[in-house]
Amino acid sequence: MAWFALFLLSHLWATAGTSAQVRSSCSVPSEEEPWVDGIQVLMENSVTRSAYPNPSILIAMNLAGPYNLKAQKILIEELMASKISDLTIGQLALNIMALNSSCRDTASKVSVLQRKMQSWTPPGPKEEAVNFYAPSLAVLALCQKNWEATLPIAAGFAKALLANTSPFDVDTGAVATLALTCMYSSWDSYRNLFGQVLKSTVENISGRVTDSGIIGNIYSTGLAMQALSVTPEQPSKKWDCEKTMATVLDKIKQGKFQNPMSIAQILPSLKGKTYLDVPHVKCGSDQVKPSSDPNPTSFPTPASNITIVYTINNQLREVELLFNVTTEVSVKGSSVLLVVLQEAQRKSPMFKFETTMTSWGLMVTSINGIAANANHKTYWQFLGDGIPLDEGVADYIPFDHEHITANFTHY
Repeated sequence: MAWFALFLLSHLWATAGTSAQVRSSCSVPSEEEPWVDGIQVLMENSVTRSAYPNPSILIAMNLAGPYNLKAQKILIEELMASKISDLTIGQLALNIMALNSSCRDTASKVSVLQRKMQSWTPPGPKEEAVNFYAPSLAVLALCQKNWEATLPIAAGFAKALLANTSPFDVDTGAVATLALTCMYSSWDSYRNLFGQVLKSTVENISGRVTDSGIIGNIYSTGLAMQALSVTPEQPSKKWDCEKTMATVLDKIKQGKFQNPMSIAQILPSLKGKTYLDVPHVKCGSDQVKPSSDPNPTSFPTPASNITIVYTINNQLREVELLFNVTTEVSVKGSSVLLVVLQEAQRKSPMFKFETTMTSWGLMVTSINGIAANANHKTYWQFLGDGIPLDEGVADYIPFDHEHITANFTHY
């Protein structure tokens, strides 16, 4: 995934939990602002009392200025009522930042998060980089509440991240950059350590900038934009902010940002904000109005049907039931992949599937009785004509005669 106005330079001096930032960043051209307003309206309208209470959406709303005060109120109430014991470290950190940006008391939640991070066991040097994602959020949330008390936790986190040799993950690197930028200071004893990790991390982010300006993939670009806009350690290769901005706006026009979480991560940068601005949000202001009528963010569904080839495959030897089964299904044009799965399930019980709700929307957890297992690091990966999909089943729109494969594999 923010899922996320931008950047290019920044220098941040973090002292006693406060920060002064100097930024040089590109911004959304005025004639393109209705497209940004459109995805913000779409994101805010996704909020209901029956939906997954997503703290990332509340953070994005508060940074951008909310259009829908009812949606804001729902999220605040549900996040305030959430049971701390039910939250992971990452979820608790986002919960704290969301409520902090809403000027709500988070003292009890901060105390719990601090204790969790004090007893945190760092991943091994060869463990996946994504294991640092949640701790990065935790360091960021704690830094914004009490910078000085977070120093020992942040130092241990930075040392473990520096020792990690697994393949780089853009989302994780971006959040780690934001966290350590918050911690960065010109005088404390950890300045050199934080600077070393920041330099290495932003160089890795810079190395993932494609010719089109996308950083990693379209959905990791939002967080990466935030990171590159505020890091005190700039990459050796200058980042072309305008090119990234132009490509992101093109993707918005193509309808690539329909998922509320993807919007939440890209919106802050489009509004010239980052997660480091969370403590500085002014609460109690009047409802913001879009600069003009938002552009439509949904598209009409063609009447004609399309045919999708759908394969489910499990060849993992440690799983008892091996299979490779293909079917063809007919659905309305512009249907999302979830509709394809539902139609295949209707045709044959072999294609029965189960989902769970996440902050990114529905995730397929089981097909034909074979379930993903975190302990075994297995999951269902979806591919379109052999290429991994970067959207979920409730967002990806297959094209006519595309071959969709659900492959049970390791991560």
